[in-house]
Amino acid sequence: MKQFKGQALSWQVQSGIIELALHRDPCNELGSLSLNELEQFAGALDELEKDAHALIIFSEVKSGFCAGADLRELYEQSQAMDRRQAARGVRDFLERIHRVLNRIDGAPLTTIAAVHGVTFGGGFELALVCDLIIADKMARFCFPELRLGLIPGFGGIPRLKRDLGNAVVRDLLLTGRSFNATKAQQIGLVSQVVGEGEALRAARATAAQIGKFDRETVIAAKRFIKSIPIEELRTEIDVFCDLFSRPAVQAGLKKFVESTDAQPYLP
Repeated sequence: MKQFKGQALSWQVQSGIIELALHRDPCNELGSLSLNELEQFAGALDELEKDAHALIIFSEVKSGFCAGADLRELYEQSQAMDRRQAARGVRDFLERIHRVLNRIDGAPLTTIAAVHGVTFGGGFELALVCDLIIADKMARFCFPELRLGLIPGFGGIPRLKRDLGNAVVRDLLLTGRSFNATKAQQIGLVSQVVGEGEALRAARATAAQIGKFDRETVIAAKRFIKSIPIEELRTEIDVFCDLFSRPAVQAGLKKFVESTDAQPYLP
């Protein structure tokens, strides 16, 4: 399937570049709908990769790249089940999204996240799957999960440890504060910072440049410098699931869901 138009995301291949567009209002929250369509995309990658050398993930939503997991859906589903069923449901969701993100992480393509605005929680983790992050100057990065009594659950901790120093990982994880695009570039998280609204254009130019090189050489280089921390990713799922069952987490989710703030995911 060379192109697809779904309710949460779309993709197409043009000039050897796969473009995966997120377009679920209000800010591309990752719930069951998004996961179902991401699984379709992961299943199509084997075929798409034959005619491509790069993948760009970007958002068509004005508010940002992605605000993270759909916490409202997560809370409502957990309330409709007993404790044991809820725990199984959360683990199943995490295992499914890990399979998708590991597939993108390990793709032979050069993968680029073109981000703007809110890049929080699971959205930050989606960006971390990519080889390169190109951010417009208004992008902000944050792991707000601690405010709910949780840790990132989509692979963020192991991938940050892979890519950055532990001091940065601890800062993001333990404080819950956000970094702007300039700070993100200074610490090595972002490869390019561009003007507002220019991230996708810059990502396309970068992908076109990569297309000039020998494909097998690029694949070999990526495999050499980028491993997938499988064991740590599995441990992250275990820790998240253990924390999720705590009453404090349910209380935090309830408060989030009942918030009347326009953007409760913001610091």
